[in-house]
Amino acid sequence: MENKLILIVEDEEDILELLEYTLQKEGFETIGFLNIDKNIEKILDEENIDLILMDRNLPGYEGSKFIDEIKAKGYDNPVIYVTAKDKDEDIIEGFNSHADDYITKPFNLKELCARVKAVIKRTSKEIDILKVRDITYKSSNKKFYIDNIEVELTHLEKDLLLEFIKNKDILMTREHLLNTVWEDSFDKKIKTVNVAIKRLKAKIDPTSQKEYIKSIRGEGYIFC
Repeated sequence: MENKLILIVEDEEDILELLEYTLQKEGFETIGFLNIDKNIEKILDEENIDLILMDRNLPGYEGSKFIDEIKAKGYDNPVIYVTAKDKDEDIIEGFNSHADDYITKPFNLKELCARVKAVIKRTSKEIDILKVRDITYKSSNKKFYIDNIEVELTHLEKDLLLEFIKNKDILMTREHLLNTVWEDSFDKKIKTVNVAIKRLKAKIDPTSQKEYIKSIRGEGYIFC
């Protein structure tokens, strides 16, 4: 399982070092934290984390509470709790807090590695990458890149550009875009589409040389 990246949160430094050493020997890459740090979410945004190993007894924080919080924000990384909380109710609570597996301390290193591999194999999926011309979309982090440089877009602009990329060379009416990109919005006006596309074009093609999105008078737009 080369290049699989595991995020480990463990407040006992010797255990953290042991986990990192053992998993790296098995071919994994690791990132370790000794507590719940504000940089954890940044790592989740910037890296393709294949698994989170999470202690529950952390300084000033319950590990499962943190997992509940990031899951509520949309992070879907698989989780194994590695913890001294070993009562039946603790284990049930862990599985109710998004655990894909639950390992109690003290643990057997060979068993831990086997269970790590099993969870990653069960939950892993290929990164879905869409590429049209010099625009790349990575579903793992929901970001767009032009010539490998990230383009800063709003959520709406991302949804709009993704709809265009998925329908390359297909004429899409403004009504279609309203019903897909603005599906749950109360602000369903043709003018809204025009303004949003104008802003999107300014971000992805500021010099108007690439002409990704063409306007077809009286009909709609086409991405080519």
